[in-house]
Amino acid sequence: MELTDWLLTSGECGNSATRLDSRRSDGAAWSHGNLVRPLIHGARYFPALLRAIRAQRAGDLLLFTDWRGDPDERLDGPGSEIGTVLAEAAKRGVIVKGLLWRSHLDRFQFSEAENRHLGEEVEAAGGECLLDMRVRPGGSHHQKLVVLRHADRPELDIAFVGGIDLCHNRHDDATHQGDVQSLPIAAAYGPHPPWHDIQLAIRGPAVGDIEAGFRERWDDPAPLTRSPLVRLRELVHGEDVRADPLPPQAPDPAPCGIHTLQILRTYPNRLLHGYDFAPDGERSIARGYRKALRRARALIYLEDQYLWSPHVVECFAEALTANPGLRLTAVIPSVPEQDGRLTLPMNLIGRITALDRLRRAGGGRVAVYGLENHAGTPVYVHAKVCVIDDVWASVGSDNINLRSWTHDSELTCAVLDETRDPREPRDPGGLGDGARSFARDLRLELSREHLDLEAPGTPHAPDRLCHPLNAFDAFAASAAALDAWHDNGRRGPRPPGRLRTYRPLSLSGTAKTLCTPLHRLLVDPDGRPFRLRRRNEY
Repeated sequence: MELTDWLLTSGECGNSATRLDSRRSDGAAWSHGNLVRPLIHGARYFPALLRAIRAQRAGDLLLFTDWRGDPDERLDGPGSEIGTVLAEAAKRGVIVKGLLWRSHLDRFQFSEAENRHLGEEVEAAGGECLLDMRVRPGGSHHQKLVVLRHADRPELDIAFVGGIDLCHNRHDDATHQGDVQSLPIAAAYGPHPPWHDIQLAIRGPAVGDIEAGFRERWDDPAPLTRSPLVRLRELVHGEDVRADPLPPQAPDPAPCGIHTLQILRTYPNRLLHGYDFAPDGERSIARGYRKALRRARALIYLEDQYLWSPHVVECFAEALTANPGLRLTAVIPSVPEQDGRLTLPMNLIGRITALDRLRRAGGGRVAVYGLENHAGTPVYVHAKVCVIDDVWASVGSDNINLRSWTHDSELTCAVLDETRDPREPRDPGGLGDGARSFARDLRLELSREHLDLEAPGTPHAPDRLCHPLNAFDAFAASAAALDAWHDNGRRGPRPPGRLRTYRPLSLSGTAKTLCTPLHRLLVDPDGRPFRLRRRNEY
């Protein structure tokens, strides 16, 4: 297997202005020798982040970006509120720099107030946090990363990248009882919405790539916002809207593992004040998916918050059509996050049209599931994971929808293990390039949680779920048993597992009449006008 079979070359990334592809003397668009560990759920990520931050000393560097930040969200019990932890680091002399999305007005239930509050707490302690609205109209900064560098202890350098924001609802674990610090979403999820999510902990040279990507955004010379009203308010209140210079970037951490990692991103093509590091935007996430999907032969495993838009799923449909042995398993929210009278029908129509396209391509080879906890409450799937043939694995902030592939800022990590999985036979039997340990272990860990299965007692022990057909069938059997138990009035013992066959809520005739033409003619499934995107953007 050649890395160029799966990963994008610098030219294929389609953005010659970025620093990322010119950082290495060999011109490679990826880094070798990394150690990547998946942290499934906020209950694993938040304590790991807390330990890493508290280990930093004066002169160390802490960089973070976020879509939403709630300063009172606890990382690991009382006294570990993220605002407090970041402020304490700044007071110790850690150089703390943050980029938070300056969102739409909070009356639309977005996050401007929370982000402003977190930024003020960090800045009061000596850090610097910019509220960044350098996006295309209707877009957002959606990246979720933290980079921790250590001036005289580079062996401690680490980066966290994935889908977990530093905010309410995210601190859940595998039991899915929800975060005690909760915000309401759709009523079906209850007062403490169960939350399924994932972040990566990354050590090695890729930490330097992730830091370089942060620096590109930090050094962007464009104004933080185009809004004249916001800029007037900043002027009246004497707010500092210019980023202070960052210290020079330290050399990349030394190799420490066996994982090759490629940073993939989305940036929009901004019409005014475009990004100097991506003047025509960047679509390497979409391009990375399309390249990897062309090699898919056995199993595509997805966990995604949306899985919307027939335009985006077309590349998945093409893979299913081209390879009659290929299967697709997707785990998505059973109910959209928003259940408003207009947003719910729009969301459902967007998803239904996407799933219809996939099923027309793959028929019974496409299986879509929701999750529930053992109390029967739906679990909100916020994870953004794709594993193809247990070789290529992607974890990041991007969803399978047009926003993530064309319009918002996103960051994901494509990971390839440099060694073949020891459970893989020498001849993979027509299943592609042979499984790699990282991608396979990630899929198995997620699958075991959903199936209520214990992990084998020893690493790399034989597991029937390794075979893609067995895994596909195991999901189907588990969901069928749980569906039948519910359909029969929950009589008798509850079957093991958390998987439910995805059954979209039915729409009233009025909702279909109103929303279907609106969806088809005016907006895409993400609620964004068609005129704000171009079909060739991905």
